[in-house]
Amino acid sequence: MKTEIFIAKRLQLKASGDNKKSSPSLTVATTGIVLAITVMILSLTIVSGFKSEISNKIFALDAHIKVSNANVNDSIGVSIVDITKVLPIIQSADANVKSASLVAEQPIIIKTDNDFKGIAFRGTDENFDWSEISKSLIEGRIPQSQKINEVVISQKTALLLNLNVGDSFFAYHIGNRIKTRKCTITGIYCTNFNEFDSNYVLGNIAFVQGLNKWQPSEGNYVAINVANVDNIVDASNAIYSALAKACFIDRTSDTVYNVTNTLGNNASFFSWLGLLDMNVVIIIILMAAVSAFTLISVLLMIVLERIKMVGLLKTIGASNSSIRKIFIYLTHKVIFKSIILGNVIGIGLSVIQKLFHIVKLDPEAYYMAYVPIEINIVTLIVLNVCILVISYLTLLGPSHIISSIKPTTTMRFE
Repeated sequence: MKTEIFIAKRLQLKASGDNKKSSPSLTVATTGIVLAITVMILSLTIVSGFKSEISNKIFALDAHIKVSNANVNDSIGVSIVDITKVLPIIQSADANVKSASLVAEQPIIIKTDNDFKGIAFRGTDENFDWSEISKSLIEGRIPQSQKINEVVISQKTALLLNLNVGDSFFAYHIGNRIKTRKCTITGIYCTNFNEFDSNYVLGNIAFVQGLNKWQPSEGNYVAINVANVDNIVDASNAIYSALAKACFIDRTSDTVYNVTNTLGNNASFFSWLGLLDMNVVIIIILMAAVSAFTLISVLLMIVLERIKMVGLLKTIGASNSSIRKIFIYLTHKVIFKSIILGNVIGIGLSVIQKLFHIVKLDPEAYYMAYVPIEINIVTLIVLNVCILVISYLTLLGPSHIISSIKPTTTMRFE
């Protein structure tokens, strides 16, 4: 074992003349470092949780990829897609498609005895993924596929119009002439995603097809979900290429299609999530700066408390480099203790919040009812390694103060 490590292991970080109590200044410094590490860990887990929850919610509520007709029907001003014509081309693309469903959306007016509200009716076929809505149901059930007039509405809409599960309302479609349909509410959901909850009623695609006199294979767009959301852009490009090839090269299709993906359709949300990364970087830099200054103070305090030892070591021939290493190793005791305590507190608080949702949020502002947590082990390991490296580099400069200490001065130091 190196002499420096041997000496450092036998030195105690105690107050002068007290074998039990730690130096108050060292206790304060250690507490500061622990708090900084705790803040770093909580920042990472909370922001990761926000990004994961919001992204997953967007991916679940909006189709990963939408294929619509580029030629808008002049008579009704909307896109009409025949899924029997476009689906074989989509399936031929190397896009790793998980599911594809036909969707039709129609603006309607919900009318009750006392109130009304303009909203979009989203009609879906039997292949639609209802998992997110099912998870968000607070009352009732999902509409049955064979029931054309069954719908689910959001809690926000239900409260606004004083509607409950089992109630009925009239849906008015205003086109060339006013068409009226009676709908029955089978479920009430709450996704806490205001842009969705305030704007959509969900039901059977046959409802919209009946209003517009469309064929069973016709809708506004084909909603495609891919197996891996990280490959959405590549998948949308592959589908667009296959559709363009079928139209312009193979001439097997006479329709030009638009292909969009959820990253572009919800660019404002993903830009906001990107800004959260910058916030985390700023917090980590600030906390790292606080820790660095604290460590420098710790090193100086340790040196001053053992200044006679420095003089003695120099007197017996120890080099400045060796003495610096002793004090760096000694300071690392504080660092390791702080890292362990910071991780225990930071990860512990994160786990408690993840399990019990103690800290609540306003869903209107944050799109969820509690602070979300995501614990990424790899990220935490990288953070701790970076803390160790930065701590060591921080101590190299200030440790040179030992070179200016003279043995003749330290022998008279009280």
